[in-house]
Amino acid sequence: MTTSTQAQATPATDGRKIHQRDGMPHLFRPISFRSVTSRNRIMVSPMCQYSAVDGVPNDWHLQHLGSRAAGGAGIVCAEATNTEARGRITPGCTGLWNDEQRDAFARIVKLIKAQGALAAVQIGHAGRKASCAAPWQGGKQLSLAEGGWENVSASALTFSEGQRPPQAMDLATVKAAIDGFAASARRAHQAGFDIIELHGAHGYLIHQFLSPLSNQRSDQYGGSFDNRIRFLLEVIDATRSEWPDDKPLFVRLSCVDWVEGGIAFDDTAKLVQLLKDGGKVDLIDSSSGGLDPRQKIPLYPGYQTHFAADLKRRTGIATGAVGMISAPNLAEHIVASGQADLVIMARALLNDPYWPLHAAKVLKAKIAWPPQYERGDVF
Repeated sequence: MTTSTQAQATPATDGRKIHQRDGMPHLFRPISFRSVTSRNRIMVSPMCQYSAVDGVPNDWHLQHLGSRAAGGAGIVCAEATNTEARGRITPGCTGLWNDEQRDAFARIVKLIKAQGALAAVQIGHAGRKASCAAPWQGGKQLSLAEGGWENVSASALTFSEGQRPPQAMDLATVKAAIDGFAASARRAHQAGFDIIELHGAHGYLIHQFLSPLSNQRSDQYGGSFDNRIRFLLEVIDATRSEWPDDKPLFVRLSCVDWVEGGIAFDDTAKLVQLLKDGGKVDLIDSSSGGLDPRQKIPLYPGYQTHFAADLKRRTGIATGAVGMISAPNLAEHIVASGQADLVIMARALLNDPYWPLHAAKVLKAKIAWPPQYERGDVF
């Protein structure tokens, strides 16, 4: 065991660098993916703020993401950012389909990095779950008269009763959607982001292709497992065509649908093994559900951690754990026990942007505070 106080990098079998530091809790040990290194294992989950105008992030997003970087997170991920206007969940969601959006994000990325964090962005398309009001406005699908729009999906199936059926995507629309991911990836790189996460979970467009509950196509994108995963694989290839090889690519997946006849964990493990073998994806953000309102999810602290642990064990890919993780000791246990490589946190970091700094004190990790806030490091 090294006696140095500096992080020591040793090769891992999957190409990542695993760092060890004497006396440092596992949650606060650095980790590298390709050419970038996170100062710790805490990632700010992409959390929609529903506050953009025409897809352009603004000062709200600047302070929201910048404060979490100053608060000590290792990776700060911008919210689900859409590849086209009709792919937005709400009219207030961000986008990367034009250069104005790219330039607004570049300002935010600069602030995140100046605070010592890596800047990530989640790229996605809401598909049939688009055209909704913000949560504080009820979250219901907007009518056309209310400023809503027509949606598209793998098949002409609604998410819930009473909604407008989406248009089933023809092959030209499928190709255009894939091209949209590539164009957004190019703009993400130009804006300076370090990491892209593709949103393949929670009932949005990629998930709509993956699940037999929402995909009833009879062409090359539907039916068999190999056909249903084709859209995601082509999105990954298109994204990688515009995203440098030395930058990591994460994918968020709903590991199960929690509904009979939907995605089962063995399906996800089979898909993730293909992604691991393909060498283009660096981490699986391991979530679940969101596709069907009939889902029955057992909720408790860390309730989804076993998905990350099982995927890591079965495939060897790096994973991120999500789901009601708010206690520092639980987060430390998840990483220290090897269940996941990252803890990806949402509500706890909405509640406290400086959760990492406070968790470090609980876990007795010696980390630097922003010098402007050092006088507060007394409690």
